[in-house]
Amino acid sequence: MTKRTLLALLVVAALIAAALPALAQGDQVELRITWYNDGNEGEVLRDLLDRFEAENPGIRVVIDEVAYADLHTLLQAQVETGEAPDMARITFPNRFLGQYLDLSAYVADPQYWLDNIPEAVLGSMRQGAEDTGIYGYPTQFTVTGPFINVTLFEQAGVEIPADDSTWEEWVAAATAVAEELSDAEFTIYPVAIDRTGHRFWGPSLSRCATYINEDGTFTVDSPGFRSTAEMIIGWHNDGLMPPDVWGGSAGNYVPAAPYFINGQLVLYMSGSWQVGNFATNIGDAFDWKVIPNPRGDCGATGVPGGALMVAFAGTEHPEEVGKVMDYLFSEEVIAEFYARTLFLPGHLGLIEKGIEYPSNNEALNAFAAMIPNLMEEAYALQYHPKGPDLNAAIRDRLSQVIAGEFTLDEAIERIQADMDALFAQ
Repeated sequence: MTKRTLLALLVVAALIAAALPALAQGDQVELRITWYNDGNEGEVLRDLLDRFEAENPGIRVVIDEVAYADLHTLLQAQVETGEAPDMARITFPNRFLGQYLDLSAYVADPQYWLDNIPEAVLGSMRQGAEDTGIYGYPTQFTVTGPFINVTLFEQAGVEIPADDSTWEEWVAAATAVAEELSDAEFTIYPVAIDRTGHRFWGPSLSRCATYINEDGTFTVDSPGFRSTAEMIIGWHNDGLMPPDVWGGSAGNYVPAAPYFINGQLVLYMSGSWQVGNFATNIGDAFDWKVIPNPRGDCGATGVPGGALMVAFAGTEHPEEVGKVMDYLFSEEVIAEFYARTLFLPGHLGLIEKGIEYPSNNEALNAFAAMIPNLMEEAYALQYHPKGPDLNAAIRDRLSQVIAGEFTLDEAIERIQADMDALFAQ
């Protein structure tokens, strides 16, 4: 073999070697996930998908991150033009009913999915009782519930009420703490609840409010609704709650978290998403803890929230999508995702077992323990397509009562009129 021939063969070999990655990439299926971030979850997802891709070189998964404010509008436009992504993280499943891919035929064990996703969550992605499809899984749960400043109870010498105490018992104890410790220079408020109808729902359901009729419309007026509204209005009027939480202009969500962080609030009704905020911004300034939702005559419940990972029916690669979704919702992988992101589990098996979190373990598992006790109507309100409208109407009309613009009777009439007009459209 001449040197010229050998050189030619080496050149050909080099060209073939250079082409191999391109040839291999040509055989690779590319899937896309539309995703929004609240914290580090996108980074964790990418790490998990890198492992998946290493084990499945024929599949590449691209994460397209968008701002949450733009998420559903963008997806709506993509779905309507036939350009939906293969998968997406969403919070309003009703918006895309009928557009999801049924994963039942594409996951290894459909029964595993059915056994480990709450029925109400499965139902939120389905179209009626005849639909038994599997369309996605919870990337996380949130739960509404209260926090207390333990240090203030200890400084005031007031005993912390038992876990099964009522709102009246908790507020009486919190008031005793505030009265003992407040002075002219530093006001401590006994209680506050975020200004939003979503936070109102849990206490009202516990006090026997009902909202959803058999035909899916809303009836607002009930003894439970009235007693909860009167309770919150009374907190404001009696000076038990910071005046600007529900007393400002209507139309805005207002959290009371700054008062709790500053040590000015004994009991704060908010939710699990505050855990990381408090761990970061309170530090060791004082001790705080999560308490169970106070009881009413109909029990105790928070309201679920969170997000779902769904697959869209327009995908050209349903088998590969099923493989990715199966991997992400496998118990070991989803447990790692929940732990590293500090998210509450939406997986029933892991709710029962508990998650070992690297930080805030006690507080997060206290919220996770509330999930099995959530009332059916709490799920129904969260996943109702008109739920956000009811939430806003309750917030705005009760704010107007507190501002002296309406009586409670007038506010209830206007909330009902708002909802009736919405359903009539």
